[in-house]
Amino acid sequence: MTKIEPEIDRILAVDDSPDNLFLVQAILEEEGYIIDLAEDGFAALEQIEANPPDLILLDVMMPNLDGYEVTRRLRTQSNLPYIPILLITAHEGSSVVKGLDVGADDFIRKPVEMEELQARVRSLLRLKHSIDERDRMAREREDFVSRLTHDLRTPLVAADRMLNLMQSQAFGEISESMDEAIATMIRSNHNLLDMVNLLLEVYRYEAGRKQLTFAPFNLCETLNEILDELSPIAKDKQIQIVREFQDDICEVVGDRLELYRVFMNLIGNAIKFTDKGTVQLRLYRSPVPNSCLVLEVEDTGIGIEKSDRASLFTRFRQGHHKRSGSGLGLHLCQRIVDAHQGKIEVASEVGRGSLFRIKLPLEMKRIPG
Repeated sequence: MTKIEPEIDRILAVDDSPDNLFLVQAILEEEGYIIDLAEDGFAALEQIEANPPDLILLDVMMPNLDGYEVTRRLRTQSNLPYIPILLITAHEGSSVVKGLDVGADDFIRKPVEMEELQARVRSLLRLKHSIDERDRMAREREDFVSRLTHDLRTPLVAADRMLNLMQSQAFGEISESMDEAIATMIRSNHNLLDMVNLLLEVYRYEAGRKQLTFAPFNLCETLNEILDELSPIAKDKQIQIVREFQDDICEVVGDRLELYRVFMNLIGNAIKFTDKGTVQLRLYRSPVPNSCLVLEVEDTGIGIEKSDRASLFTRFRQGHHKRSGSGLGLHLCQRIVDAHQGKIEVASEVGRGSLFRIKLPLEMKRIPG
């Protein structure tokens, strides 16, 4: 069996003094690291973009672009993997606080002692390897969830088709009791399929694989469509639905199907958790400054416990009430609203009801991916 050799860590040392670079290189190459060198901040940024190292040793005091600014720029580049940064300075007045605030991981002063430098490098590389391993496991878990949900959908869809054929008596006449049993199986299968689809949607957002389609649409018509679908459920529970729409802001820009999912979830939950009273929908423009479109869904239902509100939008976080679902619906709602550059808020009082408020910008910019 071929033995897999561990990868050698690459370290980028950045200093405007060639003597300092030579010293650092001599110390760390003895430890078995690959050392790359850069004599100014701009050269360092170019090297990092082309070939990200495992660790950066960065001098603070450099002309044109100092170590603080290099660190700040690196921490704003979301396309880079996590790279530990060790700031090095010869000046007592250099601010440790400033260095840590802009994103550095550690700080060491010149003259650098060989053993201290080696120890700090080992410590930061352990941190780097730990984070890389965590991210790798997270990616594997997400890929597993994706494959699992896809694999689950196939037999569920097949079962749904077969059950509908049985219910339509395609395979022969069935008794009344059998018809009721099949209807129950169909409902259960639909519930499970909905859960699998919901899990797949959450995965797509969290993996950055969800593509949104922004286009103009009539929000009032969309809301009325949802209410028409849910009204029979509200009528059966004798719940009154009140609509208050500001007509001049009905035309909006967004991904209609994704926002439809959000509104369907919030309005459906309001009806689900309300035993008597009303569910109110209010659509209006917020006052200036920072004017935005606001949609409120308010009910007179059971309310939400204070202990549940803090983690209400966390995935797989179920409420304590027996009617609580999988813990994915509200998490997905927040993901969709975030993708539309909006905010979702909640206020609630146990026994008095809940208010969900969605704020969307009146002029949305297209977000790639």
